[in-house]
Amino acid sequence: MAAMEIEFKFHIPAERLQAVEAAMRRGTVVRTRLQARYFDTADQALAAQGIVLRLRKEGRRWVQTVKATGDNALHRLEHNVDLGAAAAASAAPVIDPQRHQGTPVGDRLAKVLAASGAALVERQSTDIVRLTRDVRTAGAGGAVVELALDVGKVIAHAGTPDERESPVCELELELKRGDVRGLVALAHRWSQQHGLWFSTVSKAERGARLLAKLDVVPAVKAETPRLAKEPDGRAIQQAVVASCLAQMLPNASEIAAGSIDEEQIHQLRIGIRRLRTALRELAGLDERTELFNSAEWEPPLVEAFRALGVLRDRDQVVKLAQPQLQDAGAPAFDPLAGDDVQAAHAPSPGDVVRAPAFQSVLVSLIGFTAAATAAVEAAPKSDAEAPKQAPSPSEPLDASDARRYLRKRLQHLHKQIVRDGQRFESLNSEDQHRTRKRLKRLRYLAEFVMPLFADAEDTKTSAAGRYLKRLRPAQDALGRFNDEAVAQALYRKASARDARAWFAVGWFSARHAAGARACRKALCKIEKASRFWKKRS
Repeated sequence: MAAMEIEFKFHIPAERLQAVEAAMRRGTVVRTRLQARYFDTADQALAAQGIVLRLRKEGRRWVQTVKATGDNALHRLEHNVDLGAAAAASAAPVIDPQRHQGTPVGDRLAKVLAASGAALVERQSTDIVRLTRDVRTAGAGGAVVELALDVGKVIAHAGTPDERESPVCELELELKRGDVRGLVALAHRWSQQHGLWFSTVSKAERGARLLAKLDVVPAVKAETPRLAKEPDGRAIQQAVVASCLAQMLPNASEIAAGSIDEEQIHQLRIGIRRLRTALRELAGLDERTELFNSAEWEPPLVEAFRALGVLRDRDQVVKLAQPQLQDAGAPAFDPLAGDDVQAAHAPSPGDVVRAPAFQSVLVSLIGFTAAATAAVEAAPKSDAEAPKQAPSPSEPLDASDARRYLRKRLQHLHKQIVRDGQRFESLNSEDQHRTRKRLKRLRYLAEFVMPLFADAEDTKTSAAGRYLKRLRPAQDALGRFNDEAVAQALYRKASARDARAWFAVGWFSARHAAGARACRKALCKIEKASRFWKKRS
């Protein structure tokens, strides 16, 4: 059976498991033991392409499954082959990729295996107890959603001295029939009621990390949106938001699980900033998109961005400042020493990401990227779990008008940057900071839409790439200027505890004028940059 899975997966904190299970049992549940074996090549060719191949014993039946990543955070390609009933003591069937031949995900599997040329080996296994329950939603978002509560473990190197385990405690909500809005409504309800957070880590990935003995995985960086040919305004909005989420969700998932990796925190902040740019600058592409016109998304994103930024300011900025100060002859001094009160009251990165308001925004955004998905099948009507809001009609700009709108937005930001650059030294601190933020918005918007203005032979290294390259000196100059302003504020605050901080305050004050002048010169050079969005004669 071939299918496109549309689902949410949430991690359940250990202290919330009992309440989640009790809520599951308010309806009719089915209990199944799932014992799975996962296969890949020795060099993990499948994992590198986002493909999972497994054999799973579901009760007394064996099922072979292949899955692959889809278009966005909710979508996964999947094909299942029921291999029939098996006696409890019988050996597992032999894995056979040919069973998926002729399906989209099977063809992708075959292509990767052919390119690798390596044999399949068992990589890890899982032992899960699953409770499932179907829930019907009503109203405009009518749907049938399967809730699956999974509790168990992932095992690597089973039966060897190097055997390792990772616990599994998660809730999956999968759309079986009907409208994706019904799925989103349920995801909101369960995640908010039980304090769950969205997770991007699959059971297969858990096993791969055990095998590789990885405690921290690399941070995920931004990528260019995947835009269809001649997309309308709504499609552009969805593709750009999906691109932002592709950066945000994996980093947020790691941080929510307890990671304090600086690069993951940094990349999550970049993702939030890119998302805020998208929600502001692309609103006019489809003015009836409720998500873009709602003020509800802004406070949680701003709060998370600032809270995570405080952590960077306290650590990264001081790390950059201390060597320069030492070279200038500053007395040895730690501006953060003695500031334990603020540190004790500051939320951890995990607290910031697990906050219900932030998770609610993520659920809404994920749902928006999947909103174009057609109903899987008409869902039966019920008033059991009805979404609160009716759908909003949408009249997006067509492809031509969308490009025209984006040209105006890019041109407007470009002109503002040039204007502010010419008078940067005379701007007050607030306006100088606003100029830096505006430059980031220009950069992100250009990155979002550059595929729309590329000729057949054009790439990011040509017209758009050259334009973005012309922005970098100004970005670097403004970044240094901002970091020094933040550092000066930290040292000024520390001077109340230790007079040695005044050396740094004075040193940064003396550098301020030169820094502002460097910013002005770098910004003024942007005026001469060839604008890739301009119509060509």
